[in-house]
Amino acid sequence: MTLSVADVRRLLSEAGIDPKKSLGQNFVTDPNTVRRIARLSGVGASSRVIEIGAGLGSLTLALVETGASVTAIETDATLIPILNSTVGDLAKIIEADARALSWSEILPTPGWDLVANLPYNIATNLVLTVLDEVPAVSRLLVMVQQEAGERIAASVGDDAYSGVSVRVALRGKATIVGHVSPSVFYPQPRVNSALVAIERVERSIEQHIEDELIDLVRIAFNQRRKMLRKSLRGRVEENTLESAGISPTSRPEEVELDRWINLARESTKIEL
Repeated sequence: MTLSVADVRRLLSEAGIDPKKSLGQNFVTDPNTVRRIARLSGVGASSRVIEIGAGLGSLTLALVETGASVTAIETDATLIPILNSTVGDLAKIIEADARALSWSEILPTPGWDLVANLPYNIATNLVLTVLDEVPAVSRLLVMVQQEAGERIAASVGDDAYSGVSVRVALRGKATIVGHVSPSVFYPQPRVNSALVAIERVERSIEQHIEDELIDLVRIAFNQRRKMLRKSLRGRVEENTLESAGISPTSRPEEVELDRWINLARESTKIEL
């Protein structure tokens, strides 16, 4: 079973709870949508899934239906009793803020899937944190605000291509696999949502080069209208840009991941 709009309204009413804007709470009320998310995630009987922002348990139930072993994270203490009543012993429920999780304790072994309807206000940062710091998660399927999803999955030439796009591409392959209307949520948000699938990609890049890449991308995209020879002035010389295969007159949105990696390598070379 999953939760209908009538179920969601009843559960909240019985508990005397209103959705919290501060936590970005928009509960999915359409069984077909949560089952679609579970299907697109590709999880099944042999899967171990961590869900962030379980809410009332609608997506949790859809994930359980696949046969997956589910660990559901929820930060709102007032929802935990409801979550326990809807999900019961079907999933492991943990009351915690996803931004302060001890990931290595919860996911002590590799090969996990993260599937979640992420609160809009933490979605992008959480995706980056998981990709950067939680190698135990091999795949992600997240529902996020459409604009955020477009940035996460964008490539060079896309209007949404950004520093986030580069950082995600450094760790994985991101693809928008679907869209979700505001009408399936309670309360209804004012924006559409996107379903983004991310498959982790392992790269053999030294840590100091990764750190340099992330720093250069941050500086450049903070001044995205400027040519790189200007936005990176004092940090990277024009001949270093050229050595990396980048025109000094390029703007950051014109540079693909491989050349950002080249630039990070060139700029960290030690002069002998």
